[in-house]
Amino acid sequence: MQKRNSNPWSFIPTQYFAEGVPFVLVNQLSTALYKSLNASNVFIGFTSILYLPWSLKLFWGPLVDAYSTKRRWTLSMQLLMAVCFFVMTFIIRMNSFLFISLFVFTIIALLSATHDIATDGFYLHSLDIKNQAFFTGIRSTFYRLAMIAAGGVFVKLAGDIGRNSGSVVNGWSIVFGISTALFLLLFLYHSIILPYPETDLAVKTAGKSIPYSLIFKTYFTQKKISVILAFILLYRFGEGMLLKMAQPFLLDKREIGGMGFTISDIGIMYGTFGVVALIIGGILGGWLIKKYGLKKMIWAMAFSMNIPNILFLYMAYAQPHIIWNLDFSFIVRIFGGNSCLIYTLNPLVQLCLIIEQFGYGIGFTSFMVYLMYISRGEYKTSHYAISTGLMAVGMMIPGFISGIVQHSIGYFWLFSLALFLGIPGMIPIFFLPFDTE
Repeated sequence: MQKRNSNPWSFIPTQYFAEGVPFVLVNQLSTALYKSLNASNVFIGFTSILYLPWSLKLFWGPLVDAYSTKRRWTLSMQLLMAVCFFVMTFIIRMNSFLFISLFVFTIIALLSATHDIATDGFYLHSLDIKNQAFFTGIRSTFYRLAMIAAGGVFVKLAGDIGRNSGSVVNGWSIVFGISTALFLLLFLYHSIILPYPETDLAVKTAGKSIPYSLIFKTYFTQKKISVILAFILLYRFGEGMLLKMAQPFLLDKREIGGMGFTISDIGIMYGTFGVVALIIGGILGGWLIKKYGLKKMIWAMAFSMNIPNILFLYMAYAQPHIIWNLDFSFIVRIFGGNSCLIYTLNPLVQLCLIIEQFGYGIGFTSFMVYLMYISRGEYKTSHYAISTGLMAVGMMIPGFISGIVQHSIGYFWLFSLALFLGIPGMIPIFFLPFDTE
């Protein structure tokens, strides 16, 4: 019997949590994984190619519309991702894991990008306009919580298990086992709880082809398109150079220019506190745009995204080594336990990461709002997909070469270059079109 009505609270949070987890596993957790298993920074930089499915999903998005319901696509992708995570629990233990695991991550990326298309489409079919507006913030919140879970909790768990068992491989294997169980549960839960919207039907394309040429023509003939393209491709270029090497820098030994942290430290410092700062920055950025307007705020927000990169330059130069041991054992004793709970913290590094992620959250918000601003007319959904695809290319290219650059000139000069590369992305702001409408 088909369930036609479900409270959106019963599936929107879990759907967008499921959307966020694989993206973080593929593009962030994989960096920590490869670094902990002694992959070179050059190889880690090459993994930026995993952004490609998200940049190209526009081209197979219409197929998701044409050949089945969004509900069925969503469930199929969740089940297939669970299978891939299960395979990863074994691959990670193989001697030749490096390229095989990258191949599986590529498959997960393709499945995840398709899952994004289906989930966002299902959102539009299953909710009326009023609820679509109301749940926008809810879905964003649970996507960010997925970032904390996959990029923070999972990474720390892998580090802790690896330290206690004497093999970090055990930690990563268990994390992928947990991911398998999580997506099987999500698949089973959504199989039961997802409604069957009457409008969620396969679109028959016989007799009417998808207007690819018109979609691209209307996008690439808009006013000042060359300036817009330069802005999209260059705005995150400096961040793209830094982002892929941030975790390797924090994990590498101090004698070779890194900070010498453990996987567990990264899970807390970067994947948890850093992501919380990113969320707060994003919220503040949205509030500033709403209050003062994008045109007035875009310059300040661009600076807030790029200037904090100088903090990585400082860390690479000074390698601050102040250590605080925070004893939280009293929390364990409250619940009748006897074990110690001590958290080791480098306050200066943690503060630098919080400020950098906070600034990134503000600056990234203005960028995404501008992409929505230029996505107008009948094909605005497709136009937005083109913009985000180009954005992914602007991140993928510098990330792809970042490992080679770091290997050649070291972390200090890499971060210097990343800071410098933030400038070209701000120059087009002088010429961007902002209609008074």
